[in-house]
Amino acid sequence: MSTVSATSFSRRLARRNVSASRELRRTMDGSVVKNACLTGAESLLKTEEDFLSSLSQINTAVLNTLLQVTDAHDLGGDHWQALKLLNDRFHSLWELTASCFQALKQKYELLAVDLPDIYLMTKESHFLQGYTEYFVSATNYLVMKGFEKSAKQTSYWKANKKLLMQLVGEPMETPINVLLQRVLIEPFRDHVQQYSLLLSKLNGTLSKEAGIAPLTDCLTGFVNLQSYISQSLDEAFQTKILWGSLSHKLTAAFCTPERRIQEDSKSVPVTVTTGRFDRVLLFSDVLVFLQGSEAHIFNLTTVWADSTVKQKSEQNNHILRIVTPEEEYFLSTKDPQNQALWLWKLNQLIRQSLEGKRDFPLWGRTGEAANPPTSRLSKYTYKNEGRFKSAVYEGDMSWGKPHGKGTLKWPNGRNHVGEFKFGQENGFGICIIPDLSRDSYDCYKCHWRNGAMQGYGICEYADESVYKGYFKDNMRHGFGILENVVSTTNPFTYTGNWDKDKRTGYGVLDNSHKGERYIGMWLDNQRHGPGIVLLHTGSCYQGIFNANKLVGNGVLITEENLVYEGEFTEECLLSGKGKLMFANGFTLEGSFNRSGDSGLQTQGVLSTACGYQDQFLKRKHQFGVGTFPVEERWQGMFQQFQKYLQSGCKTEVEEMFLGFNVKSSKKVRKSQEYLYCQRDSEEVSCKIEDIMKEVSLQQAPEALKSYLEKAFNSSHHPLKKHIKMLSVAFQATYSGLGANLHLLSMAQEEIKYYAKKLWEFFRALIAMTADKVDRSHSRLQSEEISEDLNPYTLILPAILPRFHPDLFMLYMLYHQQEDALYWQGIVRLGVLTDTKLLEFLDVQRQLWPLKDVKLTTNQVTRRPGIPHKTLPTPRPRRKRYSIVKHKCFNSATECLQKIISTVDPEEKLEIILKTYKEIETTVSRVVNKDYKLPMDDLLPLLIYVVSRAGVQHLGAEIHFIQDLMDPSNRGGIYDFLLTALESCYEHIQKDEIRLFK
Repeated sequence: MSTVSATSFSRRLARRNVSASRELRRTMDGSVVKNACLTGAESLLKTEEDFLSSLSQINTAVLNTLLQVTDAHDLGGDHWQALKLLNDRFHSLWELTASCFQALKQKYELLAVDLPDIYLMTKESHFLQGYTEYFVSATNYLVMKGFEKSAKQTSYWKANKKLLMQLVGEPMETPINVLLQRVLIEPFRDHVQQYSLLLSKLNGTLSKEAGIAPLTDCLTGFVNLQSYISQSLDEAFQTKILWGSLSHKLTAAFCTPERRIQEDSKSVPVTVTTGRFDRVLLFSDVLVFLQGSEAHIFNLTTVWADSTVKQKSEQNNHILRIVTPEEEYFLSTKDPQNQALWLWKLNQLIRQSLEGKRDFPLWGRTGEAANPPTSRLSKYTYKNEGRFKSAVYEGDMSWGKPHGKGTLKWPNGRNHVGEFKFGQENGFGICIIPDLSRDSYDCYKCHWRNGAMQGYGICEYADESVYKGYFKDNMRHGFGILENVVSTTNPFTYTGNWDKDKRTGYGVLDNSHKGERYIGMWLDNQRHGPGIVLLHTGSCYQGIFNANKLVGNGVLITEENLVYEGEFTEECLLSGKGKLMFANGFTLEGSFNRSGDSGLQTQGVLSTACGYQDQFLKRKHQFGVGTFPVEERWQGMFQQFQKYLQSGCKTEVEEMFLGFNVKSSKKVRKSQEYLYCQRDSEEVSCKIEDIMKEVSLQQAPEALKSYLEKAFNSSHHPLKKHIKMLSVAFQATYSGLGANLHLLSMAQEEIKYYAKKLWEFFRALIAMTADKVDRSHSRLQSEEISEDLNPYTLILPAILPRFHPDLFMLYMLYHQQEDALYWQGIVRLGVLTDTKLLEFLDVQRQLWPLKDVKLTTNQVTRRPGIPHKTLPTPRPRRKRYSIVKHKCFNSATECLQKIISTVDPEEKLEIILKTYKEIETTVSRVVNKDYKLPMDDLLPLLIYVVSRAGVQHLGAEIHFIQDLMDPSNRGGIYDFLLTALESCYEHIQKDEIRLFK
C-alpha cells in the first residue's frame, strides 16, 4: 500500500498546469520576468546536463550490468520483478528529463525563454509522477534486499567498485550493496532538491510580480515530493530492518514488496489486554498481532478503531478498541500520547487502504486528515466456527459486521445476496443452496430478519416445486402455496396454512394426477380432522380424517345425485352401515360392502315413500357450513395484515408482509420482479405516509369507494397484496374441481367474511391516520364514518369483480334446474304477441300501452309483396289490436336487461328499482295520471317485462343479490321489489306456462 496513485497526480496537476500556463503568459511583457526566466533556464540546463550524464553512466555501469549478471532463478520471483520494474521506471524518468531538456535548450539558444517554458511548471504532474513511481520501485527493491542479493556477484563489482564510488562521490571503502543502493537513490533525491532550490530562487526573484501563484504551487509540489522521498526511504529502511529481525517463517508469511512498517509496539509501547499476544505491528495495509512464531493478520480495510471510556480497573491505562469481522480486541497503553499516536495512524492507514493509495506526502496531513468511514465496502473470508465459516462476504460493512447490501459465498456453492443489518441477513435477500443429489439447487427469494427468513418469500426447490408464502425462523409458517405442476409423477398444488414447515390447519390440496381436491384440516402434513374430497367425476365427499385415513361416518354425493350417509373405507368407498338415497327419491338403508369381483353389495331395506321434495333438498346438501368456521379458514393471511397494522405500518413489517424491499435500488428491484406486478402510472402511492395523507383527505362515500378501487389495483398497496392472496385462495378452493354446487354456502359466507375483515382493517387504518395525521387537516376520523358506509356498501363493490366469475358459477350450478324450468317458460312466452301475452297474464286492459285499432278485412289479410288475387278467401270482419312492440314497456325491459352488466348487488337493486319506476311511468302515461301500482297490477306487468327481457340465469342473479346485499335493505323497497321479481321468476317456472301452447 506504499504506492501513490499516478493517475491521481496526473489529473490534479495537469488541470493546475493548464491554468498556470494561461496565467503566466499574461506576465511575459516585463523585462524582469524575461531576465529571470533566462537565468532560471540557464541554471536548469546546466543541472539537467550533469544529471543526464549521470543517468547515462548509471544505466551503463549499474542497471544494464544488474540485469545481465543477476540470475532470475537465484534472485527469486519477487526480487526479479522488482528489479525489472526499477529499470522501467528509471528509463521513463530519463526519457522525460531528456525530452524536456532538449525543448528548453532550443528556446534558450534563441533567447526566447518564457516562464511557461520552464517545464518544471508546465510538466509538473509528469515529473512528480515519474519520481514517485521511481522511488516506489527503488524502495520495493530495497525492502526485498535486492541490493544485497545483487552484490553477491563480487567478481564483477570488485573491478567496477571505483566507478561506483565516483558516481556517488564516496572516497571511503564501502560495501558493494550500499554503493548500489546509493547509486540508484541519492542522485535522484539530490536532483529533486536542486529542482526545489531552483524554483525557490525563481520564486524569490519574481515574488513582487503579479500572477505567479502557479509558480508557488509548483514549488510546493516539489517540496512535498522531497518529503515523500524522505519518508518513503525511512519507511523502507525500517521495514528492511524489521524483516531481518523476524523469523523466516513470519517473514515468509506476510512480507511483500509494497508493505511498510508504520508502528511497532517495541518502539511505541502498546499491549493487547487479553495477553494472548506479545507484539503488535502496524503496516501500511495490515495490522499484525504476534505470539511467538504465530501471526494473526488483519487487513486494514476490515479494521475499525476508536478510543474507549476507561473503566475503574483501567484508570492508569488508555484503551484502544480494535474491531474486526470476527473478533474484538483492546490495546492498552500507559501514555496518552502513545494512545493518540496509535489511534491516529490506524485511522489514517485504514482510510488510505480504503482509498487504494497513500497520501502525498505520506504523512503530510497530520492533524487535518479525515477519519475513515465507519460504513464501507469490504471483502472478508470468515474463519471461525459458525454458520458463516469459510464464507466470503463482499459488500457493505460497519464496525466489522455486514451492514447494507452484500453477498455471502460459501465454498460448497451456497450464496446469499441481499441486505444485512448488524451482521445478520435482514431485509430482502436471495439465497441459493446446492442440492448435490439432484445436481441442482434450492433458491430462496425472501424477506429476512435477524439472519432467518421472516415474512413473505418465493422459494424454488431443486425438485422443481415452488413455494409462495410466509416464513418464520427459516421455516414455512402461516399462509403459503406449494405447487409442483411440472412433475410427471405427482403434480399437485397445496394452498393453505403452514406451521413449522408442515401443512397444519386449514388448506386445499389439488392433486391433478388423482383428479381430486381435498378441502379441510391438516396436521403435520397429513389430512387430519373434517375434510371435503371433490373428484373429477363430479362426486364429492365430506367426513373426518385421522392421519390421512377416513374415520367415522361421512356423506357422499355422486355425479348422478345419489346421496349416501354412513361408513366408508379409507378410499372414500361405501363400506359399512349407511343410507343411500336415489335420484328418484327411493332410499336404501342397510349394510354395504365392496369386493373386487362382485362390486358393491348391500343388505338392507328399500323404501319408496320418500317424496321428490326431500330428494331435491338432499341433492343441494351444502358441505362445509359449520364444519369449517369461516373465521378460522385463512387465519394465516389475516394475521399478517393484522401484524402490519399493529406495528403502526412500519416499513420493515410492511416489507415482510408485501414481500419486496421498498428502499432497494433499481438493480435489486429488477431481481424482485417475480414478487409483484409492475407499477401502473396512475396507481396510488404505497408509502404509508402517503396512504394516511390521502385517506385523511377523503370524506364523501364516493371518494372513499374510488380510493379503495385504486388501492385494490395498485401493485404495491398493502390492500392489493391482501386481496390478491384472498383471490388466490378463493380460486384454489372454488374453481376447477371446486366448481361444485355443494360448496356454494361456503363460498358465499367466505366472501362476506372477506369484506368484513377488510372493513375492519380499513377502519383501523383510518383510526391510525387520525392519530398520526394533524387532525386540523384530516376530514375523516374513525368515529365519524357515515352510517351508510359498511362492508356491503364500501368493500364488496370493490372486491367482487375479483371473485364474481367463480362465485357466480356456483350460483348457476346451484340453481341450474330452476333456471332451466324458468327458461322453458321464457321460450314459451316469447312466441306470444304482446297482446296475447298481456291477455294471458290478465293485465288490466286500461294499463296496456297499446292502441285499440279496428282493422278491415283487407288490412287483416293483405300481406306486403303478395298479390291480392293469391290471398285466401277473406275472413269475417273482426277487431284486432296493433302490435307496437317497441312501445310496450320497452324502456323497462331494456333497463332490466342491464342487471347482468354489474356485479355490485347494490347496483343490481338500483336497476330493479329503476325497472319498477319505468313500468309505473309507462302506466301513468297510459292512464294519463299518476298511478301507484298495487301488487295485483304490478306482478303481471313485471312478469311481462321479465319475459321480454330474457335475462339468463335469473334465479342465480336473484339469490346472488339476496345473499350479498346490504342487510339494512331488508324490509325496504329494495327487498319488496326483489321479492316481487322472485315471484315473477317462480311464476314463469310453473307448469301452466311451460306446457302452454
